[in-house]
Amino acid sequence: MAKQALFLLNMGGANNLDEVELFLHNMFADKNILPMNPWLRRLVATIIITKRLDDVKENYKLLGGKSPLPELTEKLIGKLHKKLELPIYAAMRYVPPFATDALLKCQKEGIEELLLFPLYPQYSTTTTRSSLEDIEARCQEIGYYPKITVIEPYYDDYNYIAASVEKIVEAIGEKDPGEYDLILSAHGLPMSIIKAGDPYEKQVEANVSAIKIYLKERGVTFRQIKLAYQSKVGSSAWLEPNLVDVLRNPDNMKVLIYPIAFTIDNSETLFELDIEHREIAEKIGYEDYIVAKCFNDSDSFVDLIIKLTKKYRL
Repeated sequence: MAKQALFLLNMGGANNLDEVELFLHNMFADKNILPMNPWLRRLVATIIITKRLDDVKENYKLLGGKSPLPELTEKLIGKLHKKLELPIYAAMRYVPPFATDALLKCQKEGIEELLLFPLYPQYSTTTTRSSLEDIEARCQEIGYYPKITVIEPYYDDYNYIAASVEKIVEAIGEKDPGEYDLILSAHGLPMSIIKAGDPYEKQVEANVSAIKIYLKERGVTFRQIKLAYQSKVGSSAWLEPNLVDVLRNPDNMKVLIYPIAFTIDNSETLFELDIEHREIAEKIGYEDYIVAKCFNDSDSFVDLIIKLTKKYRL
Protein backbone atom coordinates (compact mmCIF):
# COMPACT_ATOMS: atom_id res chain seq x y z
CA MET A 1 0.00 0.00 0.00
CA ALA A 2 1.33 3.46 -0.95
CA LYS A 3 2.37 5.64 1.95
CA GLN A 4 0.85 9.12 2.08
CA ALA A 5 1.48 12.42 3.85
CA LEU A 6 -0.78 15.46 4.19
CA PHE A 7 0.57 18.96 3.55
CA LEU A 8 -1.37 22.07 4.59
CA LEU A 9 -0.50 24.84 2.14
CA ASN A 10 -0.52 28.53 2.99
CA MET A 11 1.39 31.72 2.28
CA GLY A 12 2.67 31.84 5.84
CA GLY A 13 3.22 34.66 8.28
CA ALA A 14 6.35 36.19 9.76
CA ASN A 15 7.44 34.38 12.93
CA ASN A 16 9.27 37.51 14.10
CA LEU A 17 10.02 41.05 12.92
CA ASP A 18 13.20 39.95 11.14
CA GLU A 19 11.12 37.66 8.89
CA VAL A 20 8.88 40.47 7.64
CA GLU A 21 11.42 41.45 4.98
CA LEU A 22 11.87 37.80 3.98
CA PHE A 23 8.10 37.42 3.60
CA LEU A 24 7.82 40.52 1.40
CA HIS A 25 10.87 39.58 -0.66
CA ASN A 26 9.65 36.05 -1.37
CA MET A 27 6.09 37.18 -2.08
CA PHE A 28 7.08 39.81 -4.62
CA ALA A 29 9.64 37.47 -6.18
CA ASP A 30 6.76 35.09 -6.96
CA LYS A 31 5.93 35.16 -10.67
CA ASN A 32 2.31 34.37 -9.84
CA ILE A 33 2.06 37.50 -7.69
CA LEU A 34 3.91 39.79 -10.11
CA PRO A 35 3.48 38.19 -13.55
CA MET A 36 6.15 40.09 -15.50
CA ASN A 37 9.67 39.48 -16.74
CA PRO A 38 12.16 38.63 -13.95
CA TRP A 39 14.22 41.83 -14.25
CA LEU A 40 11.17 44.07 -14.01
CA ARG A 41 9.76 41.95 -11.18
CA ARG A 42 12.95 42.44 -9.14
CA LEU A 43 12.81 46.19 -9.74
CA VAL A 44 9.15 46.50 -8.78
CA ALA A 45 9.68 44.26 -5.74
CA THR A 46 12.58 46.42 -4.53
CA ILE A 47 10.50 49.58 -4.87
CA ILE A 48 7.50 48.09 -3.04
CA ILE A 49 9.57 46.60 -0.21
CA THR A 50 11.55 49.82 0.27
CA LYS A 51 8.32 51.78 0.61
CA ARG A 52 6.41 49.32 2.77
CA LEU A 53 8.91 47.51 5.01
CA ASP A 54 8.89 49.89 7.98
CA ASP A 55 5.11 50.25 7.92
CA VAL A 56 4.58 46.50 7.75
CA LYS A 57 6.94 45.97 10.68
CA GLU A 58 4.99 48.53 12.70
CA ASN A 59 1.80 46.65 11.87
CA TYR A 60 3.33 43.40 13.11
CA LYS A 61 4.36 45.10 16.36
CA LEU A 62 0.66 45.66 17.04
CA LEU A 63 0.22 41.89 16.74
CA GLY A 64 2.96 41.20 19.27
CA GLY A 65 5.83 41.14 16.78
CA LYS A 66 4.72 38.08 14.81
CA SER A 67 1.90 36.62 12.76
CA PRO A 68 -0.55 34.35 14.62
CA LEU A 69 -0.78 32.07 11.57
CA PRO A 70 2.13 29.64 12.26
CA GLU A 71 1.04 28.90 15.83
CA LEU A 72 -2.62 28.53 14.86
CA THR A 73 -1.64 26.16 12.06
CA GLU A 74 0.36 23.99 14.47
CA LYS A 75 -2.67 23.82 16.78
CA LEU A 76 -4.76 22.70 13.81
CA ILE A 77 -2.20 20.01 12.95
CA GLY A 78 -2.21 18.87 16.57
CA LYS A 79 -5.95 18.27 16.42
CA LEU A 80 -5.71 16.55 13.04
CA HIS A 81 -3.07 14.15 14.36
CA LYS A 82 -5.61 12.86 16.88
CA LYS A 83 -7.97 11.80 14.09
CA LEU A 84 -5.72 11.06 11.10
CA GLU A 85 -3.05 8.37 10.95
CA LEU A 86 -0.93 10.32 8.48
CA PRO A 87 2.19 12.43 8.69
CA ILE A 88 0.91 16.04 8.56
CA TYR A 89 3.03 19.07 7.75
CA ALA A 90 2.56 22.80 7.31
CA ALA A 91 4.14 24.08 4.08
CA MET A 92 4.37 27.85 3.96
CA ARG A 93 5.13 29.64 0.72
CA TYR A 94 7.11 32.69 1.82
CA VAL A 95 8.46 32.12 5.35
CA PRO A 96 9.31 29.05 7.47
CA PRO A 97 8.22 26.36 7.83
CA PHE A 98 9.08 25.87 4.16
CA ALA A 99 8.27 22.54 2.55
CA THR A 100 11.84 21.28 2.03
CA ASP A 101 12.46 19.83 5.51
CA ALA A 102 9.14 17.99 5.45
CA LEU A 103 9.80 16.71 1.93
CA LEU A 104 13.20 15.36 2.99
CA LYS A 105 11.49 13.48 5.84
CA CYS A 106 8.88 12.10 3.45
CA GLN A 107 11.57 11.03 1.02
CA LYS A 108 13.49 9.26 3.80
CA GLU A 109 10.32 7.55 5.09
CA GLY A 110 9.33 6.32 1.64
CA ILE A 111 6.18 8.45 1.30
CA GLU A 112 4.86 7.79 -2.19
CA GLU A 113 2.01 10.33 -2.37
CA LEU A 114 1.62 13.88 -1.09
CA LEU A 115 -1.92 15.07 -0.41
CA LEU A 116 -1.87 18.85 -0.69
CA PHE A 117 -4.64 20.65 1.19
CA PRO A 118 -4.73 24.37 0.30
CA LEU A 119 -5.78 26.49 3.25
CA TYR A 120 -7.30 28.73 0.57
CA PRO A 121 -11.00 27.84 -0.05
CA GLN A 122 -11.02 29.40 -3.52
CA TYR A 123 -8.49 28.57 -6.24
CA SER A 124 -6.18 31.26 -7.53
CA THR A 125 -2.94 31.22 -9.47
CA THR A 126 -1.60 33.51 -6.72
CA THR A 127 -2.32 31.02 -3.96
CA THR A 128 -2.99 27.36 -4.80
CA ARG A 129 -0.98 27.26 -8.04
CA SER A 130 1.88 29.19 -6.48
CA SER A 131 2.04 26.75 -3.53
CA LEU A 132 1.81 23.72 -5.82
CA GLU A 133 4.64 24.99 -8.03
CA ASP A 134 6.72 25.59 -4.91
CA ILE A 135 6.22 21.98 -3.76
CA GLU A 136 7.07 20.67 -7.24
CA ALA A 137 10.23 22.79 -7.46
CA ARG A 138 11.44 21.71 -4.00
CA CYS A 139 10.81 18.04 -4.85
CA GLN A 140 12.86 18.50 -8.03
CA GLU A 141 15.71 20.08 -6.06
CA ILE A 142 16.07 17.07 -3.76
CA GLY A 143 15.41 14.44 -6.42
CA TYR A 144 12.12 13.30 -4.91
CA TYR A 145 9.28 12.30 -7.24
CA PRO A 146 6.15 11.31 -5.30
CA LYS A 147 2.64 11.38 -6.70
CA ILE A 148 1.17 14.79 -5.92
CA THR A 149 -2.57 15.14 -5.35
CA VAL A 150 -4.16 18.55 -4.78
CA ILE A 151 -7.44 18.64 -2.85
CA GLU A 152 -10.03 20.47 -4.95
CA PRO A 153 -11.30 23.96 -4.03
CA TYR A 154 -14.01 23.72 -1.39
CA TYR A 155 -15.59 27.20 -1.56
CA ASP A 156 -18.98 25.67 -2.35
CA ASP A 157 -18.74 22.50 -0.25
CA TYR A 158 -21.82 22.18 2.00
CA ASN A 159 -19.81 21.52 5.15
CA TYR A 160 -17.49 24.44 4.40
CA ILE A 161 -20.48 26.76 4.01
CA ALA A 162 -22.02 25.41 7.21
CA ALA A 163 -18.74 26.01 9.07
CA SER A 164 -18.56 29.56 7.68
CA VAL A 165 -22.07 30.34 8.86
CA GLU A 166 -21.17 28.85 12.25
CA LYS A 167 -18.41 31.50 12.61
CA ILE A 168 -20.78 34.26 11.46
CA VAL A 169 -23.47 33.23 13.95
CA GLU A 170 -20.83 32.91 16.67
CA ALA A 171 -19.64 36.47 15.96
CA ILE A 172 -23.11 38.07 16.02
CA GLY A 173 -23.89 36.29 19.29
CA GLU A 174 -27.08 37.46 20.97
CA LYS A 175 -27.36 40.60 18.84
CA ASP A 176 -30.12 41.00 16.25
CA PRO A 177 -28.61 40.25 12.80
CA GLY A 178 -31.45 42.24 11.24
CA GLU A 179 -29.78 45.41 12.50
CA TYR A 180 -26.44 44.57 10.85
CA ASP A 181 -24.96 44.51 7.38
CA LEU A 182 -22.90 41.38 6.79
CA ILE A 183 -19.83 42.19 4.70
CA LEU A 184 -18.14 39.12 3.25
CA SER A 185 -14.55 40.26 2.73
CA ALA A 186 -12.32 38.47 0.24
CA HIS A 187 -8.67 39.23 -0.46
CA GLY A 188 -8.43 41.40 -3.56
CA LEU A 189 -6.54 40.68 -6.77
CA PRO A 190 -5.41 42.92 -9.63
CA MET A 191 -7.86 42.86 -12.54
CA SER A 192 -4.97 41.95 -14.84
CA ILE A 193 -4.72 38.55 -13.12
CA ILE A 194 -8.50 38.00 -13.33
CA LYS A 195 -8.54 38.97 -17.01
CA ALA A 196 -5.74 36.46 -17.65
CA GLY A 197 -8.20 33.71 -16.68
CA ASP A 198 -7.85 33.32 -12.91
CA PRO A 199 -11.12 31.77 -11.62
CA TYR A 200 -10.88 33.38 -8.17
CA GLU A 201 -13.55 36.09 -8.63
CA LYS A 202 -16.17 33.61 -9.91
CA GLN A 203 -15.45 31.22 -7.05
CA VAL A 204 -15.69 34.02 -4.48
CA GLU A 205 -19.05 35.07 -5.92
CA ALA A 206 -20.29 31.46 -5.81
CA ASN A 207 -19.05 31.27 -2.20
CA VAL A 208 -21.06 34.38 -1.31
CA SER A 209 -24.20 33.02 -2.99
CA ALA A 210 -23.93 29.75 -1.07
CA ILE A 211 -23.55 31.56 2.26
CA LYS A 212 -26.61 33.69 1.50
CA ILE A 213 -28.67 30.57 0.76
CA TYR A 214 -27.48 28.77 3.88
CA LEU A 215 -28.16 31.77 6.12
CA LYS A 216 -31.69 31.91 4.71
CA GLU A 217 -32.14 28.20 5.42
CA ARG A 218 -30.98 28.78 8.99
CA GLY A 219 -33.41 31.67 9.38
CA VAL A 220 -30.58 34.14 10.01
CA THR A 221 -31.53 37.41 8.33
CA PHE A 222 -29.09 40.29 8.04
CA ARG A 223 -30.18 43.75 6.91
CA GLN A 224 -27.95 43.38 3.86
CA ILE A 225 -25.23 40.98 2.72
CA LYS A 226 -22.42 42.51 0.69
CA LEU A 227 -19.23 41.29 -0.95
CA ALA A 228 -16.12 43.47 -0.72
CA TYR A 229 -12.43 43.02 -1.45
CA GLN A 230 -9.59 43.98 0.88
CA SER A 231 -5.80 44.47 0.77
CA LYS A 232 -5.46 46.53 -2.40
CA VAL A 233 -1.87 47.60 -3.12
CA GLY A 234 -0.82 50.21 -5.69
CA SER A 235 -2.78 52.26 -8.18
CA SER A 236 -3.73 49.60 -10.75
CA ALA A 237 -7.29 48.31 -11.10
CA TRP A 238 -8.26 45.66 -8.55
CA LEU A 239 -11.41 43.70 -7.85
CA GLU A 240 -14.20 45.90 -6.56
CA PRO A 241 -15.87 47.07 -4.44
CA ASN A 242 -12.93 47.88 -2.20
CA LEU A 243 -13.74 47.26 1.47
CA VAL A 244 -12.34 50.64 2.51
CA ASP A 245 -14.71 52.40 0.10
CA VAL A 246 -17.65 50.37 1.39
CA LEU A 247 -16.84 51.29 4.98
CA ARG A 248 -16.38 54.97 4.13
CA ASN A 249 -19.77 55.17 2.45
CA PRO A 250 -22.07 53.43 4.93
CA ASP A 251 -25.81 53.08 4.67
CA ASN A 252 -25.88 51.23 7.98
CA MET A 253 -23.76 51.94 11.04
CA LYS A 254 -23.66 48.36 12.32
CA VAL A 255 -21.55 45.83 10.41
CA LEU A 256 -20.19 42.33 10.79
CA ILE A 257 -17.14 41.48 8.67
CA TYR A 258 -16.49 37.85 7.78
CA PRO A 259 -13.21 37.03 5.94
CA ILE A 260 -14.21 34.40 3.38
CA ALA A 261 -10.81 34.02 1.68
CA PHE A 262 -8.92 32.92 4.80
CA THR A 263 -9.23 29.84 6.98
CA ILE A 264 -6.52 30.79 9.50
CA ASP A 265 -6.29 34.20 11.16
CA ASN A 266 -3.33 36.28 10.04
CA SER A 267 -2.17 39.88 9.74
CA GLU A 268 -4.80 40.62 7.12
CA THR A 269 -7.61 39.59 9.43
CA LEU A 270 -6.28 40.56 12.86
CA PHE A 271 -4.48 43.75 11.81
CA GLU A 272 -6.08 44.94 8.57
CA LEU A 273 -9.68 44.10 9.42
CA ASP A 274 -9.71 44.24 13.21
CA ILE A 275 -7.32 47.16 13.84
CA GLU A 276 -6.78 49.27 10.71
CA HIS A 277 -10.31 49.12 9.32
CA ARG A 278 -11.82 49.33 12.80
CA GLU A 279 -10.11 52.74 13.14
CA ILE A 280 -11.86 53.86 9.95
CA ALA A 281 -15.21 52.70 11.33
CA GLU A 282 -14.64 54.44 14.66
CA LYS A 283 -13.68 57.73 13.00
CA ILE A 284 -16.83 57.61 10.86
CA GLY A 285 -18.95 56.82 13.93
CA TYR A 286 -20.12 53.25 13.44
CA GLU A 287 -22.33 52.05 16.27
CA ASP A 288 -20.88 48.55 16.12
CA TYR A 289 -18.08 46.96 14.11
CA ILE A 290 -17.57 43.20 14.51
CA VAL A 291 -14.93 41.03 12.85
CA ALA A 292 -15.60 37.28 12.84
CA LYS A 293 -12.79 34.83 13.48
CA CYS A 294 -11.48 32.43 10.87
CA PHE A 295 -11.83 28.67 11.36
CA ASN A 296 -8.35 28.28 12.88
CA ASP A 297 -8.35 24.95 14.77
CA SER A 298 -12.12 24.70 15.20
CA ASP A 299 -13.60 21.20 15.32
CA SER A 300 -15.74 21.94 12.27
CA PHE A 301 -12.63 22.79 10.22
CA VAL A 302 -10.82 19.70 11.45
CA ASP A 303 -13.81 17.60 10.38
CA LEU A 304 -13.93 19.39 7.02
CA ILE A 305 -10.27 18.62 6.28
CA ILE A 306 -10.80 14.98 7.22
CA LYS A 307 -13.88 14.76 5.02
CA LEU A 308 -12.27 16.45 2.00
CA THR A 309 -9.14 14.29 2.15
CA LYS A 310 -11.00 11.04 2.83
CA LYS A 311 -11.63 10.13 -0.79
CA TYR A 312 -7.91 10.42 -1.55
CA ARG A 313 -6.65 8.39 1.41
CA LEU A 314 -5.69 4.79 1.04
